[in-house]
Amino acid sequence: MPLNPELQGRVFPPTEPYLVGREKVREFARAVFATNPINLDPEAARAAGYDDVVAPPTFAVVVQELSLAQLLADPDAGIDFSRVVHGDQRFTSTRPIVAGDLLTATLTVSSVKSLGAHSMVTAESSITDASGAHVVTSISTLVIRGED
Repeated sequence: MPLNPELQGRVFPPTEPYLVGREKVREFARAVFATNPINLDPEAARAAGYDDVVAPPTFAVVVQELSLAQLLADPDAGIDFSRVVHGDQRFTSTRPIVAGDLLTATLTVSSVKSLGAHSMVTAESSITDASGAHVVTSISTLVIRGED
């Protein structure tokens, strides 16, 4: 089944809230070689004006994944995950993610394109905190390879 062009403009329900844990931030920081003390040391983060450790900017993909899972699991989307290649990733932040944040993501399919046998879908996850304030928008473009 090819990618469903009617996905464009679709908004998925908000994800369940995700509580950002200190150890998750530290693990992620180590995995991406983020060496700034505010990413690892709560005291350094507090000295810099934050409540707890600060996640590296790309940590937003952890929360975005919850919203992308809705799109990928939707049988009407026509996405064969075994044929998906990650094409692009971008972030627009209002503020850093900090351990202790309770975040919710709402995914909007902003673009669906066909390129020969291949398709591309761009999805934007707007991530907000417990008060509803914007924290970051994470934008992913997925390429769905055509049949061999």
